[in-house]
This record gives sequence, C-alpha cells and structure tokens, in this order.
Amino acid sequence: MIGSLFFILNRLLELILLIPIIGMMAYFVNGYLNANMITPAYILVIFIVSVIAAFWCIDTMIRISTTRRSALFVAFVDLLFFGAFIAGVYELRFITNADCAHWNGGSVYISLGPFGYYGYSSDNPLSFHINKTCAMLKACFALGIIEVVLFFWTAILAVMIYRRPDVVVKETTVRRRSHSSRRGHRRHSSSRSRHQYAV
Repeated sequence: MIGSLFFILNRLLELILLIPIIGMMAYFVNGYLNANMITPAYILVIFIVSVIAAFWCIDTMIRISTTRRSALFVAFVDLLFFGAFIAGVYELRFITNADCAHWNGGSVYISLGPFGYYGYSSDNPLSFHINKTCAMLKACFALGIIEVVLFFWTAILAVMIYRRPDVVVKETTVRRRSHSSRRGHRRHSSSRSRHQYAV
C-alpha cells in the first residue's frame, strides 16, 4: 500500500514537471511550423517524449490496480522513457553553460530558425527575444534531467509494488473459500434451528 502511494506521488510529480516542458516546446514547434521550417532534433525529441510520457503517467495512475499486476511491464516502459529523456537532454547539452542574460545563440543560432538568424534577417518578432529562448531551452534541459531521475525511480517502485498473478489467484481463492464456509455454516445453523422448531 505504501509502495503504491509513493508510486502515485512520483507519477504525479513527473506529470507536473512534464506540463511546462510540453508547453515551452510547443511554443518552439509552433514557431517553426508558422515559419514553414523543419523543427530541429534538440526540440523535437524532448517534445515528443514528453507528450507520450504525460499520457503514460495519466494511464498508469488511473489504472493503478492493473499497474500493480503488470508492474514489470510498467518498469520496462519507464526505463525506455528514462533512456528517451537522456537522449532529449543530450540533444540540448549545448545550452548547459549558456549565459541567458547575454546569449548570442551560440552554435545553434542558425538552426534556431525563426528564433535565431532566419528570424533576425526576416524581422520575425520571435528573434527579438533571444534571451527568453535561451531561458526556456535551459529550463527544459533542467526539467529533462529531473525526469530522467524520476522515471528511473518509478521503474524501481514499479518492481517493488509488483503482485504476482498466482498470489492474486491464491488470495481470491482463500476469500471465496472463507465466504462459502461462512455461508455453509449459516445454512447449517438455520436448518438445525428449523429441525428443533419442528420437534
């Protein structure tokens, strides 16, 4: 029971931290779509992973009883997300030492498209806030690292709350036997009382 509670709380934390990543990355994806440009991998990878991970978090929280029975599969999927977030964070590694108070776009200035060189040359208003772009990318990078840790931790928690199917069957059988024995005892008592009344 405690393991399940910890699992749900960690899932909730994962979901809360995924929402700002999705929001900020959607802002970038929308900018590239409006400019009719290809979204670079360092934005697309973490955006797609975050969207899928959010649905996964909601599903495993809503169906917690099913999650307990298939916890090994849940742990496996969580480890896949663990790896996927590592890939997303790796793609964003260029932002690690960036100074967002005075950022010039660095090595990705051209690939920033409407937020960088292309936007500047075409007077796109998105390029006027280069420091904001830096801050958002850095925030996603930091949140991505936290998600790496959280998904690894929930994979461990999933293994801890795993309930083997044979244990569930045994518990159900014991309950049924207990219930039927109580019912039989009641039936036996009532028949005995009827017999006494007849005498």
